[in-house]
Amino acid sequence: MSRPKGFLVLGRTMAVPLSRVSAVTGLALLTLMLAACAATLSLGRLGIPLADLPGALTGGAGGKAAFVLERLRGPRLVVGVGTGAALGLSGALFQTVTRNPLGSPDVIGLAAGAGAGAAAVALLLPGAVPVPFGALAGAVLAIALVYLSTGTGFRNPGRLIVAGIGVSAMAVAFIQYVVYAVERDKATVLTAYVNGSLSARSWEHAATIWIVLLVTAPFAAAIAGRLGLAEMGDETAAMLGAEPGRTRTAAVALSILLSAGAVAVAGPISFIALTAPQIARRLTRGTGPHLMLSALTGALLLVLADLAAQQLPLPVSLPVGIYTLGLGGLYLGYLLIREWKKGTL
Repeated sequence: MSRPKGFLVLGRTMAVPLSRVSAVTGLALLTLMLAACAATLSLGRLGIPLADLPGALTGGAGGKAAFVLERLRGPRLVVGVGTGAALGLSGALFQTVTRNPLGSPDVIGLAAGAGAGAAAVALLLPGAVPVPFGALAGAVLAIALVYLSTGTGFRNPGRLIVAGIGVSAMAVAFIQYVVYAVERDKATVLTAYVNGSLSARSWEHAATIWIVLLVTAPFAAAIAGRLGLAEMGDETAAMLGAEPGRTRTAAVALSILLSAGAVAVAGPISFIALTAPQIARRLTRGTGPHLMLSALTGALLLVLADLAAQQLPLPVSLPVGIYTLGLGGLYLGYLLIREWKKGTL
């Protein structure tokens, strides 16, 4: 197989980005993310002073600093970074194989299915089954319904999206029914989870999402070269040995696994998987899947959104998913204005 532009191929299956622009952009994103992480740990009444932060991170924390780092903000931050990276990578995989800039696992019903699963647990088995388990089961069931209803599995992007819209509509209807049916206090908790939240996260949640990332990242890297070829169209990719059908199925499966891991630890956080790959692509102004940059962008966006959720002086504390919904709305508005100026709308 010939080397795709912008990639260094290692053996027959592994390809890594080669672009200097991508490397510089990745370094800038990593720097911004580390700054956002430091702000998350240091700002606010319970924040660890910046001067004390290096010592606290190297094991010298005690008293309030230890509580903030080990119980309050530390696990929440690590879960946020991992969840954002998983969603960004998931969106990059999905958008590349569907060749649709508005595509993400949310479109095919995963997020809505997760919300419906959480709602079912809250309604039918309150307290008996953890809500994250119900959310994960709902996401899996939604994807299974989409897979079966297309008739071609994950191979046809058009059918995949149409089936996903139908499954999402049914799941959202069920969620709304449950919110009205359960008691007010349970409905409040359920609504927060359905919107996506990083509050009250533990190191077990952090371990879950990072294990998912560590398992899936090598497989994503292994198909990165074929993903770059798949953007040229199925016929060209097939002639170059990229096996577009298998590549598409593998990419969608990895995308779903990453999104399911994110849902299990944080609920269905919207729009990170949609916006992160597009921001990464525009920062580099190049073609290709941009998997690593999308993961870094997703992590940065979610950490910033959660920083806003923790620090903005609002009358009530909102779940981070509310802020990502706002971010997604701004992004879609930007796309509409841009296409209108181009004359394509």
